Amino acid sequence: MYSGGQGVYIHYLAKEYRKTGHEVDIIVGPPYPIIADGARIHKIPNLNLFESQKNFLSKEKPFRVFKPLNLYELAATRMGMFPEMFTFGIRSYLKLRDLIKQHRFDIIHDNQTLAYGNLLIKSLKTPIVATVHHPLSIDRHSDLTHTTSFKQKWGRIMFYPFFMQRIVTKRMDRVITVSESSADKVRKAFKVSNSKLRVVYNGVDTDIFKKRDDIKKEPASIIVATNTRDRNKGIVYLLQALALMRGQVKLTIVDDKPPGNDYAPGLVKEYGLRNMVTFTGRLSHGEVAKKYAVAQIAVSPSIYEGFGLPAAEAMACGVPIVGTTAGALPEVIVDNVTGILVPPINPQALAIAI
Repeated sequence: MYSGGQGVYIHYLAKEYRKTGHEVDIIVGPPYPIIADGARIHKIPNLNLFESQKNFLSKEKPFRVFKPLNLYELAATRMGMFPEMFTFGIRSYLKLRDLIKQHRFDIIHDNQTLAYGNLLIKSLKTPIVATVHHPLSIDRHSDLTHTTSFKQKWGRIMFYPFFMQRIVTKRMDRVITVSESSADKVRKAFKVSNSKLRVVYNGVDTDIFKKRDDIKKEPASIIVATNTRDRNKGIVYLLQALALMRGQVKLTIVDDKPPGNDYAPGLVKEYGLRNMVTFTGRLSHGEVAKKYAVAQIAVSPSIYEGFGLPAAEAMACGVPIVGTTAGALPEVIVDNVTGILVPPINPQALAIAI
């Protein structure tokens, strides 16, 4: 869906809401997810100034950067901050304020924006529910573990808007988490009361992700579908495990190729694994399902997962999975039934299980 697990989540939610007869309006920012038919889409643009450190003035609209929100975004990104959640929250509120003149909404559902704009949305007198896949403090801890210099560590501390998420989450009418593990992290990080929390596991589209007896398995083939740039996903440990099995298996990584992705391809080159690893680039759901059908084993080497959609998708395709005991994966994978669980950050254990 080209925007990570949250894009998949929105797609599935919209599809199921529509099935049960609801009208659905979706306010989204880039990268825009693919949304189920029948939903009204309202795209919120941004300048993507965090990635555009140079040449950020548009040739078509060179002065739009001087609008208040855009100017704030420019200043914040130059300080190493990631302001898009804050600016998206304000822009979403302004869009909702206009939409509410034409439509009466019964529920507003925030998918982990958790921005101050949500507090403004509460003034519209419509119940607001937020899904929290996992607190950002987990991402910060993982990033800090993988950085060495003080400058890099300070950059990661500046990057995440922790205080905003804690302030906003506590003030939502309900908070949905996608696993018991995630619920526990949300309680501790945001001090959300049990009365507000609801655990609703993610789902998988079994019309797409299903066992395919018509597709032949490739011998010694393993697959991982993940955002390899996210240090939480543990790709470095899977590649280290691969180095221990040199020449015995082939790995397919469902993720971007260079130049859009340089972290995992750089590790593949560093470990001398280029004859064992293939990057697919971006794929549709149907194409990913075919890759699962070909693979003998799927792997989820994560350091933390709030749920673990790729693990659930692999199991729906009848593919056994090697996963870790991190986060919610033990809630998704049944050890020694649908897969094998090993400790995280342990290449040797991954290699043995594979």
